[in-house]
Amino acid sequence: MEFLKEIKKWLAEITEISLLLVAVGVLVTILFGEDVPFFSGVAANFTVLLNALGEKGLVGLVALGIILFLFYRKKAAA
Repeated sequence: MEFLKEIKKWLAEITEISLLLVAVGVLVTILFGEDVPFFSGVAANFTVLLNALGEKGLVGLVALGIILFLFYRKKAAA
């Protein structure tokens, strides 16, 4: 059982790092434009994701709610 807890902890850390990289990518793209080598498509992909959720109406809103619930549940348990 400890093995599963350790995997869960690693996945939570990887997810947190990934979210920070997305935030940095959006910030770098806003500040320096689309010509930054590593972060060139982050803002465009993020916009596509938000548009896809917005086009689905209620289903997109429910999906966004579930995603936010999972992230905040992790923060509250820590």
